[in-house]
Amino acid sequence: MSAKVWLVGAGPGDPELLTLKAVRALHEADVVLIDDLVNTAVLEHCPNARVIAVGKRGGCRSTPQAFIHRLMLRYVRQGKCVVRLKGGDPCIFGRGGEEAQWLQERGVAVELVNGITAGLAGATQCGISLTLRGISRGVTLVTAHTQDDSSLNWQALAQGGTTLVVYMGVAKLAEIRESLLAGGMSGEMPVAMIENASLPWQRECRSTLNAMQRDASAFELKSPAILVIGAVAACSNELLNQTLMDHAQLNAG
Repeated sequence: MSAKVWLVGAGPGDPELLTLKAVRALHEADVVLIDDLVNTAVLEHCPNARVIAVGKRGGCRSTPQAFIHRLMLRYVRQGKCVVRLKGGDPCIFGRGGEEAQWLQERGVAVELVNGITAGLAGATQCGISLTLRGISRGVTLVTAHTQDDSSLNWQALAQGGTTLVVYMGVAKLAEIRESLLAGGMSGEMPVAMIENASLPWQRECRSTLNAMQRDASAFELKSPAILVIGAVAACSNELLNQTLMDHAQLNAG
């Protein structure tokens, strides 16, 4: 295979959620640059590759991005197939677009491979459908951790009528709560806080916007975790199944 860089999403953590295309990329890899949040169980698909840890984790000390760029460029110019393996999806808060652009500007062939993002996987495992007819007409993905500490337009998010999925928000629960309340969101809005999405030790804490900071503290919520904010966050597996059955019966009638 000719030298190229694959920017691959490893999914949320459960190795069974790895896509077939990701498996193929790993199988063909000579070098794999792996992020901290990737489950190392997926490395069984690249037994002959050189694996290099290049930790990238929100709010923690990380490998400099410029160093990762140079590392990818060095190996691909040696004629190697390089896989840059990222948790979740490379194009959802994974800097995949930034890395692809940097490499393409230097004449490097790049292929992006989607992965299942933690917000979707964690919610689904808790029985939460991020969109649900009659309840939520859409979903908005945001990160609470920005490079320049700029603020999101929380008022627009509070009034948008969509389910909010917040990544990297554990350290900013107070700010998120206060901003959404100030933006007009009800304090009784359901919130689900999901830790270690899709893994066997996934934990969830159900709360409301008013109480989420207090409940997260009592729960000892830790990163990595996502927040699902919206009416659908009150759903459970049992309630979701009943809702879907009700819709099916209405359609049949």
